[in-house]
Amino acid sequence: MGEGEGHENAILGDGRVPSGGLADMKGRRDAAMMLDWNGYLKQITATISEIAAASPDIVKGYAAISGAGRKTGKLDDKTRELIALAVAVTRQCDGCITVHTDAALKAGATKDEMIEALGVAVAVNAGAALVYSARTLDAFTTKTSAQA
Repeated sequence: MGEGEGHENAILGDGRVPSGGLADMKGRRDAAMMLDWNGYLKQITATISEIAAASPDIVKGYAAISGAGRKTGKLDDKTRELIALAVAVTRQCDGCITVHTDAALKAGATKDEMIEALGVAVAVNAGAALVYSARTLDAFTTKTSAQA
């Protein structure tokens, strides 16, 4: 399926469906990105520097945790950053997304590799929703059987 084909039901962030499907959405995306990610990276870095100046141990502690996983050498930097991106999406952390996108690119990750990692995040989140749906049904069953 080519771009814009079979995607008549694509939805914009405000709930409207663009008349041109994905082709129209791509044009809108190119005209105005969701966020100035490079500017945001600079802002996050500057603000974290302020936190480090006020309370150095907070940032030192984060750096220690972040670096601990690298010590085993079992995963290369690109794989670690692709995992970090998937987690960033799951945690809905824009700061994490910009930092780890930058790091993944520096580690040699391709767009296709990022998309595959993001697909894992989508699947895990869908799986989590399914598991919690089962828990909700279990709660319902427990509550209704207690009433009987």
